[in-house]
Amino acid sequence: MTSTSVRRHRATGLVVLLAALVATGVGYAAVTDSAQAAPPQASETQVQQGRQLFLEGCATCHGLAAQGTDSGPGLIGVGAASVDFQVTTGRMPLSAPAVQAPRKTPQYTPEQVTALAAYVASLGAGPAIPSDSDLSTTDANLAEGGELFRTNCAQCHNFAGKGGALSDGKYAPTLMNATPREMVEAMLTGPQNMPNFPNATLPLEKKQAIVKYITDNLQNAAAPGGLALGSYGPVTEGVFIWTAGIGALLLAAVWIGAKVR
Repeated sequence: MTSTSVRRHRATGLVVLLAALVATGVGYAAVTDSAQAAPPQASETQVQQGRQLFLEGCATCHGLAAQGTDSGPGLIGVGAASVDFQVTTGRMPLSAPAVQAPRKTPQYTPEQVTALAAYVASLGAGPAIPSDSDLSTTDANLAEGGELFRTNCAQCHNFAGKGGALSDGKYAPTLMNATPREMVEAMLTGPQNMPNFPNATLPLEKKQAIVKYITDNLQNAAAPGGLALGSYGPVTEGVFIWTAGIGALLLAAVWIGAKVR
């Protein structure tokens, strides 16, 4: 009788332990799903419309199945955010091979962009288009955004966000016309020469701080020192001082020579 009670006691403890582990796992999954809610799914109509647009305007370079070709990279797994960034800024479709795709007037309507993004997203998981709450900078820290920008962005985009030259004819574009949505999508997807910063590396609240610094400070900042000269840095300022200074000295020399004569 005593041995049977011991066996039952040990079995009961094991069952309780297993039940606790299962409950913990279910609870964690529920909390994770609620904290990281999936973006709304695109309709089948949108996906089919996007597929048709892709075959008509993108497949030549990216392949009929978006697998990539010698003329363009594969798009499987790049996500909707990458498509939205490239197409709404007019960088894609690219009219001709180039070192870098420039920003230009978009060729697709917002509805067509949404459909294209939905189709590419259906091919493989990738960063989704940021929601309005993702783009809100109401609670973002402006000072932290400045520190993050100077640490991670200024080397290429210039300390004033005006862009800068890279190697082999490439360049970091100006941020003066970039929208918050474009900035967050660029950080998520790393277009062209830019590295990507997923939320696991750079949390969303830090992205929002960077966006706030760019929109509130750089895009709308006054020039406290007077003439900004485009805010391109010491090279431009040195050329201006050299030209203006030498010009002033030449004028002074001519005036003195005329007076002497």
